[in-house]
Amino acid sequence: MKIIASSGHPDIATVYMADMGDEDYVEFVESVQPPVPKEEKWVLIVSTLFGCPVGCRICDAGGYYKGRLTKNQIMRQIDFLVDRYFPSRRVPVGKFKVQFARMGEPALNPAVLDVLEELPGRFDAPGLIPSVSTVAPAGSGDFFSRLLDIKNRLYDRGRFQLQFSIHSTDPVQRDEWIPVKKWDLETIARYGEGFVSSGDRKVTLNFALATGSRVDGEMLLRYFDPALFLIKVTPVNPTVSVTKNQIASALCEGVEHRGIPVVDDLGRRGYEVLVSIGEWEENRIGSNCGQYIKKFRESSLPMNDSYIYPTREN
Repeated sequence: MKIIASSGHPDIATVYMADMGDEDYVEFVESVQPPVPKEEKWVLIVSTLFGCPVGCRICDAGGYYKGRLTKNQIMRQIDFLVDRYFPSRRVPVGKFKVQFARMGEPALNPAVLDVLEELPGRFDAPGLIPSVSTVAPAGSGDFFSRLLDIKNRLYDRGRFQLQFSIHSTDPVQRDEWIPVKKWDLETIARYGEGFVSSGDRKVTLNFALATGSRVDGEMLLRYFDPALFLIKVTPVNPTVSVTKNQIASALCEGVEHRGIPVVDDLGRRGYEVLVSIGEWEENRIGSNCGQYIKKFRESSLPMNDSYIYPTREN
């Protein structure tokens, strides 16, 4: 793996671009959450595919697809970041989060599971919390069956985070945003019910909230038990794809976000609702969504709110 460029701010987030050989490029990210210091929380976000075949309407990672990363290629991203700060591979961080969520749908790559098997023995990291974020593509039952086994053996007692990217409860709108065959809400609910054991974190249902998003609290309650599932509401990041598809975020910088009707409705129905906005500066860095260098260089669309940090070429 050769690092070819990076972009960002060390006190917020840095995106690294790497050539895995034969000009197969990936991106990965390290971030902190000011004012929380790195010693308390450090997040690594790694790629699992070369591009992505899903093509979600809000994500820049779907511009092309060249296949799966191997276990070693995924692990090299993690090793690179850990070795920069903790060459002994002892990671004394209270919450050391490794997210499989940069470029690529992780459920399409069984090597993600191999990495999850190896992580606890590779690093001395008591605070390790892996996180898998997925749209639950159809045909991935074997992946999720093995994921459950790995979680139960290696990451019990709340040391694993599983997130399903839902975005809309309306099946037509959901298909527009996530244009692949995928599990329906009932199937996701059934799997989540079997995934959460005593002491585990709730399964997260993520909604990137746009103006016009359809989030039916009654439908959610029909399938998802608030004791087992929590709702995370996030802004729609200002990616090139969002600009091209003319999608407007319902959560915007500088706008008061208290009293959001969807959030209030879900709270009344008994759900724990997390409004996860994070640092707006990450949008300007471009660390929120994958493959931004390729997208930015190929796009003539004006991008006033994102991707404005200079790229440092190695």
